[in-house]
Amino acid sequence: MKKLPILLLLLVATFTFQPSFGKTDLVHYANSLQGTDSHFGYSNGNTYATVGQPFAMHLWTAQTGRNGDGWKYTYGATTIRGFGQTHQCSPWVGDYAWYSFMPVSGSLRVGEEERQASFSHDNEIAHPDYYSVIFDNGMRTEMTSTERCGHLRFSFPKGQDAWVVIDGYTAGSGWSIDVKNRQITGWVNNVRWINNGDSFRCHIFMQFDQPFEAYGTWSNRDNSINEGETQREGEGVGVYLKFRPGTKVQVRTASSYISDEQARLTWQQEIGNDKKLEQTRRRAADMWNNLFGRVLVEGASESEMQTFYSCLFRANLFSRQFFEIKKDGTPYYYSPYDGKVHDGYMYTDNGLWDTFRSQFPLTNLLHPTQQGQYMQALLQAQQECGWLPAWSFPGECGGMLGNHAISLLADAWAKGIRSFDPAQALEAYAHEAMNKGPWGGANGRAGWKEYWQLGYVSYPESSGSTSQTQEYAYDDFCAWQLARATGNKFYEEVFGRVMYNYKNVFDKHTGFMRGRDIKGNWLEPFDPLAWGGPYCEGNAWHYNWSVFHDVQGLINLYGSDEAFIAKLDSVWSIPNDVHVGTYGVMIHEMAEMQQAGMGQYAHGNQPIQHMPYLYCYAGQPWKTQYHVRQIMTRLYDASPQGYPGDEDQGGMSSWFVLSALGLYAVCPGTDQYVIGSPLYPKVTLKLENGNSFSIVAEGNSADNVYIQSATLDGRSLDKNWITYDDIMRGGELHFVMGPKPNTSRCTTKAASPFSVSD
Repeated sequence: MKKLPILLLLLVATFTFQPSFGKTDLVHYANSLQGTDSHFGYSNGNTYATVGQPFAMHLWTAQTGRNGDGWKYTYGATTIRGFGQTHQCSPWVGDYAWYSFMPVSGSLRVGEEERQASFSHDNEIAHPDYYSVIFDNGMRTEMTSTERCGHLRFSFPKGQDAWVVIDGYTAGSGWSIDVKNRQITGWVNNVRWINNGDSFRCHIFMQFDQPFEAYGTWSNRDNSINEGETQREGEGVGVYLKFRPGTKVQVRTASSYISDEQARLTWQQEIGNDKKLEQTRRRAADMWNNLFGRVLVEGASESEMQTFYSCLFRANLFSRQFFEIKKDGTPYYYSPYDGKVHDGYMYTDNGLWDTFRSQFPLTNLLHPTQQGQYMQALLQAQQECGWLPAWSFPGECGGMLGNHAISLLADAWAKGIRSFDPAQALEAYAHEAMNKGPWGGANGRAGWKEYWQLGYVSYPESSGSTSQTQEYAYDDFCAWQLARATGNKFYEEVFGRVMYNYKNVFDKHTGFMRGRDIKGNWLEPFDPLAWGGPYCEGNAWHYNWSVFHDVQGLINLYGSDEAFIAKLDSVWSIPNDVHVGTYGVMIHEMAEMQQAGMGQYAHGNQPIQHMPYLYCYAGQPWKTQYHVRQIMTRLYDASPQGYPGDEDQGGMSSWFVLSALGLYAVCPGTDQYVIGSPLYPKVTLKLENGNSFSIVAEGNSADNVYIQSATLDGRSLDKNWITYDDIMRGGELHFVMGPKPNTSRCTTKAASPFSVSD
């Protein structure tokens, strides 16, 4: 992947340009260019140069791609077209409520092709709290932000006219210029999945600190200019402003989905007192330093610190706040589900198939109060549109598969987050499990009738049918778990009958999870290397392990621990060949698996990411320790090529953060974290409840990856897992590490993590 030269340049840039914020400064380790060297055919993260606060309603980025291009910022680009407000969580879903600024020097050029300016990464700084670039023509742009506001500064060279072009993007927009007060109000209506989209507008208020020497409106449909015009609405309408040559221009801008008045109020609340960009940046840096300081790594190298805090940054961007604050300090929100305004909290922009496995188990540790709000928001969304979210952006689009909102709800309940009515949650989930909604395969259940009648989803009636069967069974376990924990005997019985349905797609003769037709026949011919068909974004090798809730049951299907271990070992040893199957062409996930060079282990996509931890269920935890170390050190770094596939709203980053701690939640919906191999000598979690939990790895090094012994709060730890409560009550998890496996430690079934078949 040729990561080293880029990483060295990053180190030089970081420590050359980054001002010091004192001993507690951790934000400078986080590189917001991590994962940006991506394109349609290959993903090193599919991220962009993000500026924003944790879980902020709006993020900001430099724009190298054309308007409407999913690849908003790519590291390989040499020009920038604008600096915009963004909500994109994946290039595959696009963006909404976007608008942008672009400084222009010399003659006025409004179109995105004409106004783009060339730059070098040598003149670029990119951290969570601050982005800066100096163009080849001498112009400079700086950005920082609050939760709902952006603060930008443009520095123009002397001797040339100075312009700022505001682009209304790809759909309806409207603007009004207040020349006297140096203010602009406006709105944009570029939307993605708004389930009641006619009512959607992003209302904008911005204040400039310099007078306008000239101004007007323009259209990005034909780049026509309306000189001196102060108001216009239409498709792709924008604004241009002229300033004195050689000046520095600041703009502070706020956005609201509720009203123009709320946009002005938000501006006053969050950014109105910040006369200088440095003030806003300071608060943004403080926000990140406070968060990063709650996961304090000790004894790591500079590059290791960069990788960890870059991943921790990405792990704390989604789900996005979608609520705003009234004058009296209470939250309310415009609903992307019913188009109305409601009191309370709302969160959105999350594909739960990508994030239920890692991101939410991490967030439950770091932000339990916020997670309680999010659980309320899930059920509120269901009340407003009739369905639990599966892929919200910002309304429900139903992408991917599974009904994983129940995983979030059950996981929260198992970990003591009791902010919601479990009976309401179970009723909402039952509706999901026994119906099909209008928005995508995961809105309700594709193949739900066959699943309940046959015990599996049949192919070709449903694409990805085997994957669906497995993930539905896991979701049903989560409902069973929540029902059992709350005394709901009815739903405990209903979902207890179907949570073992994964067994119905296991073929003992081949040792794989396979597709079946509606008559019960196995699909022939069978090729375990073939992608697609009954598998979603993978093949049989990847989905063999998607039994999060019943690994012991899966072991039983193989007949013994030894047979199960042999199958696990085969994943790494067989060639990394790809058969494109029903996809017909090589997709980026296939290319990423081949590039990783780990056999059929495809860490670049979610279905197999838990598989290295399954050795802990079959008596060989040292193999987990070896493989997770290999994955962390070979496939992740802080560079623009820093991920082995799509970062996916914090999913990929959260896998790394948890694994670097030495923990992983194989089965969300339970209170357990399975033990892997901690990456650093010491990490201290400063928990929301005021307690601290330290993970100490004595003798840790690149060679000493194996756990020799472990204690929890001074007592010998003879199991391959700890609980959420073990962490939240504070204390110390202490490992002694060594270069050779301890093959006698934690090898019994008593040491194995949870399985429902236990």
